[in-house]
Amino acid sequence: MISSNEMRILEEKSNIPIFSLMENAGKAVCHAIKQKFDLKDKKILVVCYHGNNGGDGFVAARCLCDEAEVDILFIGDESKLKKEALANFRKIEHNEKIQFLADDGVDFDGYDIIVDAILGIGIQGMLNNQISAVIDDINNSKAYKVSVDIPTGMNPDTGEIFDKCVNADLIITFHDMKRGLEKFQDKTIVADIGLPK
Repeated sequence: MISSNEMRILEEKSNIPIFSLMENAGKAVCHAIKQKFDLKDKKILVVCYHGNNGGDGFVAARCLCDEAEVDILFIGDESKLKKEALANFRKIEHNEKIQFLADDGVDFDGYDIIVDAILGIGIQGMLNNQISAVIDDINNSKAYKVSVDIPTGMNPDTGEIFDKCVNADLIITFHDMKRGLEKFQDKTIVADIGLPK
């Protein structure tokens, strides 16, 4: 088990560029979804924020769009995207296979799979109103829910839920089991993203 702080230190000390880790993380999400589903004729919604978790989501969307219909709901602020997440945003911005949606026009029940790439281990304090509303929309939908690294709204170290969190059917966490996911081990996959063991 690893804490969010230990994970950050490990990433910094590894000298592996964040861009590579993000690429590996997004591909791992795509791979895990492909292992579980035949993606032919599936509709996938990837919900992203402007942190690195959103960057992982952009990569996953790029990998998934060759086999499924992929839409992105970006609820972050483009000006706050860090360079690695921004680079991955740019890679899919004009991809004809991926549609970016406006926040108010999403039928969450219209999807087979929803990927939660909103907040990863970087969560701090209470959720803003927009994220809180989207969590409700995700949870109320009939779609299969996949969370990237940790369900949005959950403390990665304690498993405590600040206000509410995405009720994930599958959690794809990276490198090692996060302490907060201990009681969700039966629905968590630990994916290797190239960090030293």
